[in-house]
Amino acid sequence: MAGLEDLGIPGGDYLRESLTNCSDPLAAIEEFQTENGILLPSLRPALPFLDLHDIKRLDFHNFVLEELRDKLVQRISDVASSDDVDKYKKLESLLEKSFPVIKVKSLRPVVMALLKHLPEIKDEYLVKILDDKELYAEAATEVKRQIWQDNQALFGDEVSPLLSQYIKEKENALFSHDNSVLTFFTPSPKARRQSEVVTKLVDMVGKTVKLYDMVLQFLRTLFLRTRNSHYCTLRAELLMALHDHEMNEICSVDPCHKFTWCVDACIRDKYIDSKRSRELQGFLDGIKRGQEFVLGDLSMVLCDPFALNTVALSMMRYIQHCLHNEGMPRDNTDIILLVRMMALGLGAWDMIDNQIFKEPKLESQLFTQFLSTIAAFMVDDQIRHVTSKIPEEPQPTLKLPSELYATFIKESPIASVIAMYYTLQVTRTRDKFAICQILPTLIHCENDRAYEDTFLHSLVSYLIPMADEFSRDDFCSAVFDDFLLPATSKENVLRHLLRLLWYIHHKMEQGRLQTLLQSIAPNNEHSEAVHSTYILLSDKITSYEPSPVMPQEHIDSPLMSVPAPTPAPL
Repeated sequence: MAGLEDLGIPGGDYLRESLTNCSDPLAAIEEFQTENGILLPSLRPALPFLDLHDIKRLDFHNFVLEELRDKLVQRISDVASSDDVDKYKKLESLLEKSFPVIKVKSLRPVVMALLKHLPEIKDEYLVKILDDKELYAEAATEVKRQIWQDNQALFGDEVSPLLSQYIKEKENALFSHDNSVLTFFTPSPKARRQSEVVTKLVDMVGKTVKLYDMVLQFLRTLFLRTRNSHYCTLRAELLMALHDHEMNEICSVDPCHKFTWCVDACIRDKYIDSKRSRELQGFLDGIKRGQEFVLGDLSMVLCDPFALNTVALSMMRYIQHCLHNEGMPRDNTDIILLVRMMALGLGAWDMIDNQIFKEPKLESQLFTQFLSTIAAFMVDDQIRHVTSKIPEEPQPTLKLPSELYATFIKESPIASVIAMYYTLQVTRTRDKFAICQILPTLIHCENDRAYEDTFLHSLVSYLIPMADEFSRDDFCSAVFDDFLLPATSKENVLRHLLRLLWYIHHKMEQGRLQTLLQSIAPNNEHSEAVHSTYILLSDKITSYEPSPVMPQEHIDSPLMSVPAPTPAPL
């Protein structure tokens, strides 16, 4: 019971000294019990009854201690939540008297409760808690926040496992073959920011702006180090989670708050309508001179795969809108803004790395030529859809896109993303001809952009419902030979290919399937995840048995030879 002596209460040292120097140890013990027991005269006559019921005095005193401690902790909470103007002075006074017994486990909850409810704790207390691992581990998050503010390395150690867990969860969602229906982009923004990691980060940050800034700095650093855009997702999710919890102390000082809030609403609706488009343009155009650094954080928000997905999907819809209204993409102000947002998102890493905060320059040919080419593809798709219903109409032949198209997707990240999302659109509508014509061209996308996980996950998710088409050699050639197989040296591409085979293997010609499996067999350089998935897939293929076809039941009845009655004329 170290610490009791500091409060003037005799503890173990006092008792040891008394027993060492006394002539009658039993009398000394009885005297100690009398002086330090519960000083309630009416209780003493009742204590012998406890002896009769074999209840130890220690158990009785511990029970009373626990009851009093719980009531005191509750009373501290009541004082902290009251409107008393002097409440913090009272709590500080009580803490000063009780802190010496913080190492007494039975009394520690009282001290911890006092610390938890104080908005500002003296450094001398924080230092003692930090120096004792046990005390630090038991301290409330409210106390740790005050320690973390001046210990960025310690805060980084606490946050790092959560960030690693977050990235792992995103990768599991991208590579898992447990669900063929849901895509990576299915969960709503609100559902995503209720995840365990985001919830814990919100609790750790609380209303402390300094800790929020530290987390943002960690995310920027990791994004620069890894180029992993999931850190951009977490940056937006954390801000919107704090918004949900009405942490106005933080939201009011983050210059990206209203912009992120608007983007979040667009992600929820999976579309950026004209009204929100004008709002977002107002934010971008309203950045004042001297505040250009805000573009760095705005670009991270737009680099979030969920934000880029929404921008690209909206782009496809606006191009379709232009076609229906006989307009040109270059004349549509909403499309121009979407390209600006896409350029900011795709250029986020370079902007933060170079610390040059200005919007990337957009080439006019992107609007006048490339977007017109994509619009022409969509027109061809619509014409082909109509003519396919005419029996006498000859089937179209595959042709390579123009050299202009190839040049754009090789050199421009914006053109690459637009081409990728056009491919997703024709895959979602199950346009086999368009898939075979456009998918092989994506191997030329700038910086291998078409082999990013979020795109491949969506592509595979849309190809799975087209399983029957994999019985055709030309379709398999376009998907496997011309697009996926040339990049299977990248482990992530191999994992997406395995996910696709998991669902469509039974539709493929067996010779092609076995050849494909042999060509993608993992080696020692691949991770355990690849090896285990390949083994599971091989076992699934080996044990696969097609569903039996139910024979048509033969009905032996004389009524079967009776002709059906002719309907009466109307």
